[in-house]
Amino acid sequence: MSDGKAPAVTLKTILVGNSGVGKSSIMNRYVNNRFTNMYRATIGTDFFSKAVRIDGNSVTLQIWDTAGTERFQSLGSPLYRGSHSCMLVFDVTSMASFSALDVWRKEFLVQGEPQDPSDFPFIVLGNKTDLSRREVSRRKALQWCEDIGAEYFEGSAKEDLDLDKPFLRAAELGLRQYKKHTLENTGHFQITCEQPRETRNTCEC
Repeated sequence: MSDGKAPAVTLKTILVGNSGVGKSSIMNRYVNNRFTNMYRATIGTDFFSKAVRIDGNSVTLQIWDTAGTERFQSLGSPLYRGSHSCMLVFDVTSMASFSALDVWRKEFLVQGEPQDPSDFPFIVLGNKTDLSRREVSRRKALQWCEDIGAEYFEGSAKEDLDLDKPFLRAAELGLRQYKKHTLENTGHFQITCEQPRETRNTCEC
Protein backbone atom coordinates (compact mmCIF):
# COMPACT_ATOMS: atom_id res chain seq x y z
CA MET A 1 0.00 0.00 0.00
CA SER A 2 1.31 3.43 -0.89
CA ASP A 3 1.94 5.91 1.94
CA GLY A 4 1.13 8.81 -0.36
CA LYS A 5 4.65 10.21 -0.46
CA ALA A 6 6.30 11.10 -3.74
CA PRO A 7 9.77 9.63 -4.26
CA ALA A 8 12.69 11.85 -3.28
CA VAL A 9 14.22 13.67 -6.21
CA THR A 10 17.54 12.41 -7.57
CA LEU A 11 19.43 14.79 -9.83
CA LYS A 12 22.11 13.33 -12.06
CA THR A 13 25.11 15.42 -13.06
CA ILE A 14 27.94 13.96 -15.09
CA LEU A 15 31.59 15.07 -15.19
CA VAL A 16 33.26 14.84 -18.59
CA GLY A 17 36.64 15.93 -19.88
CA ASN A 18 40.06 14.62 -20.80
CA SER A 19 41.83 12.03 -18.71
CA GLY A 20 44.01 13.58 -16.01
CA VAL A 21 42.11 16.86 -15.53
CA GLY A 22 41.08 15.81 -12.02
CA LYS A 23 37.46 14.69 -12.34
CA SER A 24 37.78 11.93 -9.73
CA SER A 25 39.69 14.23 -7.37
CA ILE A 26 37.05 16.93 -7.71
CA MET A 27 34.24 14.49 -6.96
CA ASN A 28 36.06 12.88 -4.05
CA ARG A 29 36.99 16.25 -2.55
CA TYR A 30 33.45 17.59 -2.82
CA VAL A 31 31.70 14.52 -1.41
CA ASN A 32 34.25 13.11 1.04
CA ASN A 33 36.64 16.04 1.57
CA ARG A 34 39.54 13.81 0.56
CA PHE A 35 42.41 14.25 -1.87
CA THR A 36 45.33 12.11 -2.98
CA ASN A 37 48.29 12.96 -5.22
CA MET A 38 48.31 9.39 -6.53
CA TYR A 39 46.75 9.35 -9.99
CA ARG A 40 44.45 6.46 -10.83
CA ALA A 41 42.63 6.50 -14.14
CA THR A 42 38.91 5.85 -13.85
CA ILE A 43 38.01 2.47 -15.32
CA GLY A 44 34.55 2.75 -16.84
CA THR A 45 32.57 4.94 -14.44
CA ASP A 46 32.36 5.88 -10.79
CA PHE A 47 29.70 7.82 -8.93
CA PHE A 48 28.87 9.29 -5.56
CA SER A 49 25.59 10.57 -4.14
CA LYS A 50 25.32 13.54 -1.83
CA ALA A 51 22.32 15.16 -0.17
CA VAL A 52 22.03 18.90 -0.86
CA ARG A 53 19.41 21.50 -0.10
CA ILE A 54 18.08 23.58 -2.97
CA ASP A 55 15.43 26.24 -2.39
CA GLY A 56 14.54 24.62 0.92
CA ASN A 57 14.21 21.15 -0.61
CA SER A 58 16.48 18.22 0.13
CA VAL A 59 17.50 16.41 -3.03
CA THR A 60 20.06 13.75 -3.89
CA LEU A 61 22.80 14.91 -6.24
CA GLN A 62 24.17 11.88 -8.05
CA ILE A 63 27.60 12.75 -9.44
CA TRP A 64 29.01 10.56 -12.21
CA ASP A 65 32.71 10.50 -13.09
CA THR A 66 33.49 9.11 -16.54
CA ALA A 67 36.69 7.77 -18.04
CA GLY A 68 38.27 10.49 -20.15
CA THR A 69 39.92 8.18 -22.65
CA GLU A 70 38.83 7.06 -26.10
CA ARG A 71 38.94 3.44 -24.93
CA PHE A 72 35.84 4.01 -22.82
CA GLN A 73 33.99 6.62 -24.89
CA SER A 74 31.63 3.91 -26.17
CA LEU A 75 30.15 3.90 -22.65
CA GLY A 76 28.97 7.47 -23.14
CA SER A 77 25.53 6.91 -24.61
CA PRO A 78 23.87 4.98 -21.73
CA LEU A 79 25.74 6.96 -19.09
CA TYR A 80 24.93 10.40 -20.47
CA ARG A 81 21.21 9.74 -20.79
CA GLY A 82 19.02 10.90 -17.95
CA SER A 83 21.43 13.62 -16.85
CA HIS A 84 19.97 16.84 -15.52
CA SER A 85 23.21 18.80 -15.93
CA CYS A 86 26.71 18.26 -17.29
CA MET A 87 29.99 19.53 -15.89
CA LEU A 88 32.75 20.04 -18.45
CA VAL A 89 36.08 19.80 -16.63
CA PHE A 90 39.50 20.97 -17.81
CA ASP A 91 42.94 21.64 -16.36
CA VAL A 92 43.84 25.35 -16.39
CA THR A 93 47.49 24.37 -17.00
CA SER A 94 46.57 22.42 -20.16
CA MET A 95 45.32 24.23 -23.25
CA ALA A 96 44.71 20.84 -24.89
CA SER A 97 42.22 19.84 -22.19
CA PHE A 98 40.38 23.15 -22.62
CA SER A 99 40.29 22.86 -26.41
CA ALA A 100 38.79 19.38 -26.08
CA LEU A 101 35.74 20.66 -24.19
CA ASP A 102 33.88 21.53 -27.37
CA VAL A 103 34.20 17.91 -28.54
CA TRP A 104 33.06 16.59 -25.17
CA ARG A 105 30.07 18.94 -25.16
CA LYS A 106 28.99 17.94 -28.66
CA GLU A 107 29.43 14.25 -27.84
CA PHE A 108 27.25 14.66 -24.77
CA LEU A 109 24.48 16.36 -26.74
CA VAL A 110 24.53 13.62 -29.40
CA GLN A 111 24.75 10.63 -27.07
CA GLY A 112 22.87 12.02 -24.08
CA GLU A 113 19.88 13.11 -26.17
CA PRO A 114 18.55 15.77 -23.75
CA GLN A 115 14.93 16.73 -24.35
CA ASP A 116 15.84 20.35 -25.05
CA PRO A 117 19.50 20.58 -26.18
CA SER A 118 19.39 24.36 -26.58
CA ASP A 119 18.37 24.81 -22.94
CA PHE A 120 20.40 22.02 -21.34
CA PRO A 121 22.58 23.30 -18.45
CA PHE A 122 26.35 23.02 -18.83
CA ILE A 123 28.75 23.98 -16.06
CA VAL A 124 32.40 24.51 -17.00
CA LEU A 125 34.95 23.92 -14.26
CA GLY A 126 38.64 24.82 -14.53
CA ASN A 127 40.66 22.71 -12.08
CA LYS A 128 44.21 23.00 -10.68
CA THR A 129 44.23 26.76 -10.04
CA ASP A 130 46.79 26.08 -7.32
CA LEU A 131 49.44 25.53 -10.00
CA SER A 132 51.41 28.46 -11.40
CA ARG A 133 52.01 27.35 -14.99
CA ARG A 134 48.59 28.37 -16.21
CA GLU A 135 47.87 28.06 -19.95
CA VAL A 136 44.16 28.97 -20.01
CA SER A 137 43.24 32.40 -18.75
CA ARG A 138 40.02 33.04 -16.87
CA ARG A 139 39.08 35.55 -19.54
CA LYS A 140 39.45 32.98 -22.33
CA ALA A 141 37.36 30.43 -20.45
CA LEU A 142 34.65 32.98 -19.68
CA GLN A 143 34.49 34.02 -23.32
CA TRP A 144 33.97 30.44 -24.49
CA CYS A 145 31.32 29.87 -21.83
CA GLU A 146 29.52 33.01 -22.95
CA ASP A 147 29.59 31.76 -26.55
CA ILE A 148 27.94 28.43 -25.65
CA GLY A 149 25.67 29.68 -22.86
CA ALA A 150 27.45 27.84 -20.03
CA GLU A 151 28.37 29.03 -16.54
CA TYR A 152 32.03 29.11 -15.53
CA PHE A 153 33.73 28.23 -12.26
CA GLU A 154 37.30 27.41 -11.34
CA GLY A 155 39.04 26.01 -8.31
CA SER A 156 41.41 23.39 -6.96
CA ALA A 157 40.61 19.90 -5.77
CA LYS A 158 44.05 19.69 -4.14
CA GLU A 159 43.64 22.85 -2.07
CA ASP A 160 39.86 22.50 -1.65
CA LEU A 161 39.22 25.85 -3.32
CA ASP A 162 35.77 26.88 -4.57
CA LEU A 163 34.33 23.44 -5.38
CA ASP A 164 30.98 23.81 -3.59
CA LYS A 165 29.67 26.52 -5.91
CA PRO A 166 29.79 24.62 -9.22
CA PHE A 167 28.09 21.55 -7.73
CA LEU A 168 25.39 23.60 -6.02
CA ARG A 169 24.80 25.45 -9.26
CA ALA A 170 24.63 22.15 -11.14
CA ALA A 171 22.02 20.99 -8.62
CA GLU A 172 20.01 24.22 -8.97
CA LEU A 173 20.00 24.06 -12.76
CA GLY A 174 19.35 20.32 -12.67
CA LEU A 175 16.35 20.80 -10.39
CA ARG A 176 15.05 23.41 -12.80
CA GLN A 177 15.34 20.86 -15.62
CA TYR A 178 13.64 18.23 -13.50
CA LYS A 179 10.72 20.50 -12.66
CA LYS A 180 10.35 21.69 -16.23
CA HIS A 181 10.22 18.25 -17.81
CA THR A 182 8.18 16.67 -15.00
CA LEU A 183 5.59 19.39 -15.41
CA GLU A 184 5.61 18.93 -19.18
CA ASN A 185 5.14 15.17 -18.89
CA THR A 186 2.79 14.87 -15.91
CA GLY A 187 1.41 18.33 -15.23
CA HIS A 188 2.75 18.36 -11.66
CA PHE A 189 5.74 17.65 -9.48
CA GLN A 190 6.33 17.09 -5.79
CA ILE A 191 9.49 16.93 -3.70
CA THR A 192 9.72 15.16 -0.36
CA CYS A 193 11.85 16.44 2.49
CA GLU A 194 13.81 13.22 3.05
CA GLN A 195 17.55 13.60 3.48
CA PRO A 196 19.44 10.66 1.91
CA ARG A 197 22.89 9.61 3.07
CA GLU A 198 26.05 9.94 1.00
CA THR A 199 26.78 6.80 -0.97
CA ARG A 200 29.30 5.60 -3.49
CA ASN A 201 28.95 3.18 -6.36
CA THR A 202 31.46 1.95 -8.92
CA CYS A 203 30.82 0.49 -12.33
CA GLU A 204 33.78 -1.11 -14.05
CA CYS A 205 34.39 -2.50 -17.52
